Amino acid sequence: MKSFNIPLVFHPIYSQLELPVRHRFPIDKYRSIYQRLKDDGVAESVFNTPQRFSVDKAKAMLDATYVDELVSGSLGAKEMRRIGFPWSEQLVKRTFTAVGGTLLTAKLAVEHGIAINLTGGYHHAFADFGSGFCMINDLYLAANKMLENDDINRVLIFDCDVHQGDGTAALCEQRDDIITVSLHCEKNFPYRKQNSNLDFGLDKHLENEEYLQSVKQALDLALNSYEIDAVIYDAGVDIHQHDDLGLLNVSTEGIYLRDRLVFDTCKDRALPVAAVIGGGYQRDIDALTEVHYQLFKAAFDSQ
Repeated sequence: MKSFNIPLVFHPIYSQLELPVRHRFPIDKYRSIYQRLKDDGVAESVFNTPQRFSVDKAKAMLDATYVDELVSGSLGAKEMRRIGFPWSEQLVKRTFTAVGGTLLTAKLAVEHGIAINLTGGYHHAFADFGSGFCMINDLYLAANKMLENDDINRVLIFDCDVHQGDGTAALCEQRDDIITVSLHCEKNFPYRKQNSNLDFGLDKHLENEEYLQSVKQALDLALNSYEIDAVIYDAGVDIHQHDDLGLLNVSTEGIYLRDRLVFDTCKDRALPVAAVIGGGYQRDIDALTEVHYQLFKAAFDSQ
């Protein structure tokens, strides 16, 4: 992909976090995706380095007490167990840099039509608590960033992670300028679902054809029902047949076709797309990298 010229966002800190042995979160995947892109000839000039998102801005847009306690390390043991990470200063730095990455991706997407963050999709984070490896909801904050543009009045968050974007749905529930759509395995985490504008609860073991039909139906319904000016796409690959936490049966090719469908549809409608890689939990980092890599292939092929 030597002629790849879509803006990408990456910071080494995405994978710079010490976790307990056998921890469930595949922290090395971000560095692996970056290296794979470099090995395939993607130029260094394509990559953009994000700044750490401001704690003060997070406090203004979310629950200030929660943000203060997260940053200071004073969240209780129960709250940290719900998040799923041991607290550290590095965790906080990484979290706010990843959020900054998605906001930069949103800005670049508006300027260039498409951009991809090599992390992101922290959709289980609510205003006042974190959950499921998510502490600060980058999708919600990025949608607000897009809405700062005079010609963007409504943003679609199109979430194809296998787990429902419950935090995003709750944060946006009273908003008519941010539309939330979630396609997820119904019998999977989180057990208590929230109300997105459109929810598509999928059956376990769903395969390519039916899954892709659901994606097309959901995207077409959202774009035809609401006047959308920009899209944030959570391209989670935990729908993959070999994912440890997914319960669906979608192949690597199926993920490529899904991502291509989203990019092509948005291109046809002249909608800027800010994509994040979302969830993916195979322990084999090389195999997981290959699945996430479909997002970049699809973006390249849709140019």
